[in-house]
Amino acid sequence: MAISPLAPSWLSFPQDANALRPIEWAAGVARSADGELAVQGIGVKELAREFGTPLFVLDEDDFRARARGFKQAFDEAFKDLCGGVDVYYAGKAFLSIEVARWVTAEGLRLDTCSGGEMAVARVAGVPAVNLSLHGNNKSVTEIRTALEADLGRIVVDSLDELERVADLARETGKRANVMLRLTPGVHASTHEFIATAHEDQKFGLSMIPVGEDVSPAAAAVRFALEHQELNLLGLHAHIGSQIFESEGFALAAQKMLGFLAQVKKDHGVELPELDLGGGYGIAYTEVDTPSTPAVLAAAMAKVVGDTAAELGLAVPRISIEPGRAIAGTSTFTLYEAGVRKSVQVETADGSLVPRRYVSVDGGMSDNARPVLYDADYTAVLASRVTESDPIVSRVVGKHCESGDIVVRDVYLPEDVAAGDLLAVPGTGAYCWALASNYNYLGRPAVVAVRNGAARAIIRRETEADLLARDLGAK
Repeated sequence: MAISPLAPSWLSFPQDANALRPIEWAAGVARSADGELAVQGIGVKELAREFGTPLFVLDEDDFRARARGFKQAFDEAFKDLCGGVDVYYAGKAFLSIEVARWVTAEGLRLDTCSGGEMAVARVAGVPAVNLSLHGNNKSVTEIRTALEADLGRIVVDSLDELERVADLARETGKRANVMLRLTPGVHASTHEFIATAHEDQKFGLSMIPVGEDVSPAAAAVRFALEHQELNLLGLHAHIGSQIFESEGFALAAQKMLGFLAQVKKDHGVELPELDLGGGYGIAYTEVDTPSTPAVLAAAMAKVVGDTAAELGLAVPRISIEPGRAIAGTSTFTLYEAGVRKSVQVETADGSLVPRRYVSVDGGMSDNARPVLYDADYTAVLASRVTESDPIVSRVVGKHCESGDIVVRDVYLPEDVAAGDLLAVPGTGAYCWALASNYNYLGRPAVVAVRNGAARAIIRRETEADLLARDLGAK
């Protein structure tokens, strides 16, 4: 078979359509002797029989190893600068009670961005001092909950919110630990909707002066230092998500340290903490080239150390917030294939070329990223191997939307048929977390595999669950 003219230029024609690209999969995933995809020796057919499909399959050992790897690498790189690093797992990527316990056990803290995420952390037994509350529009209830729990820190996003936190701290008789989220204006190479450090977006306090006035960031620092009910810990920045280039992180660190130096000059105060956010990319397809925690940590430590020395600053306690880089590759989604069809697509030269569509039993309700961000994924035939020729295919969901595409372009064996199992790697972050009940589909179960045993950590939603909230039901 030849390369299809419908395939994007980055998509290689596979020499072996059964092969796995290790960087896209959790460490425990491999093909068994008979060719079936397996996680720590448990075959996908067994998982499908026991837990159904669609199914999020999470390699717990891989997840824990990635979490531990970030903590160890950054502690090692920063030990001589500031004694180590506080690693906050970004719960928005994927959070459950079990996951909150795992990251705590591996020495990480937890970043939350809602009352619901704080509730998960509380039930999981995460110490309040190890929690952070994020968000650009925290409710009064959420802020009060954080204050009453003596949360480790509240990351404040605006002057309005800073005043609200101060008022509620005074009302509750608490002193609020706050970080100020700034927008350093660093443009990372990523999708517009997940780049979060440029000026024209909803997050953070601008560092640019307004007319003859100081910048919102500088005004927030002044306000926080003048109000005794606020304990200003430091500054926070996050430049975006799914970033591979280290230059963006380095520039953000330099800008934030420069601002800390300005705070010292203006107020005589060296703020003790600096959070450099997360956004480290993972491999979804063959074009993605993620770094490693050790490489990232070494590069960031050098920039932070050199810049602080140039500015005459003590190196602040650094924190980071990996989410996708821990959860993403740890998980794949298992689907059952259904309807197939081929359509004729007219190319630029007027010729007609077939494109094969393979429908699966999930879709945009369990992975909204392709329709939200034009995100690309790959897929493999998981329940067996075959010598059938690979043909360019599009894996689509079952929802009543033409944009319900799971994998836009992938070479799959020609003989993929109804009942086969397909696996899509890299779905551990922002897939279950963004899942919906569109078309009244229940959200899938999440199964964790550890030490060769599988267990459900989130059960599948049933029709009874969907109807339970509808007050018209009798």
